[in-house]
Amino acid sequence: MNKVAAITLGFWIMKICATTLGETGGDLISMTLHVGYAMSSAILFSIFMITVIMQITSRKYNPILYWTVILSTSTAGTTISDFMDRTLHLGYAKGSIILFTCLLIVLAIWYLSEKSLCVNNIQKPKEEIFYWTAILFSNTLGTALGDFLADSSGLGFSGGALLIGSLIGLVVLAYYFTKINRVALFWIAFVLTRPFGATFGDLLTKPIAKGGLNFGTIGSSIILASILVVLVAYTTLKDKKTTDNFQIEAGES
Repeated sequence: MNKVAAITLGFWIMKICATTLGETGGDLISMTLHVGYAMSSAILFSIFMITVIMQITSRKYNPILYWTVILSTSTAGTTISDFMDRTLHLGYAKGSIILFTCLLIVLAIWYLSEKSLCVNNIQKPKEEIFYWTAILFSNTLGTALGDFLADSSGLGFSGGALLIGSLIGLVVLAYYFTKINRVALFWIAFVLTRPFGATFGDLLTKPIAKGGLNFGTIGSSIILASILVVLVAYTTLKDKKTTDNFQIEAGES
């Protein structure tokens, strides 16, 4: 039985909500609450480890648990990226290169071990470990890229979000109108949705004088969390209904 979410339009909508919430939530803990990047990274990475162990040891796909892990990778990725770029003074460009290299190494080891990077049928614990490690690196990389576009490229928050959104649109067109490998397109889209969430999160939280909408980290996190809870609840009920109908049909046959 597949242990991860099916790749649908709903998946990508929830992914963007979760990664944007990860950006605002990570900033809330590290900056608004003045916990600091190092301590925030340690706390949030510990939460990620707890949730991912629960996910790997679970016997079947659970939407609430799955999206909790996605959210934990996003919040941890936000503070880890900020710790690398700001506390360690690596800068956005160097931090992005390091994280991109780490992601490629994880994907390469995964492929050499399993002979596939397919994400439509993750069942074994080993596959899940590769899957979640790649997701953690991709979300951390996305934060660094998003911050680079928003702060260092001159595009600003809205310009960065527009650029990443356009690139995501090109990936969608490639999916429908080309024969480019679908697994490659998935990982490209997965990485790109993180900087989109990062730039969109900055757009929501930053003051108007800096090109943002001034909702703040608390207000933005509440809004995004509410949207994500509604979407996950809808998905959970939909999956339960599908399972119940299948069991009824199986019983009748």
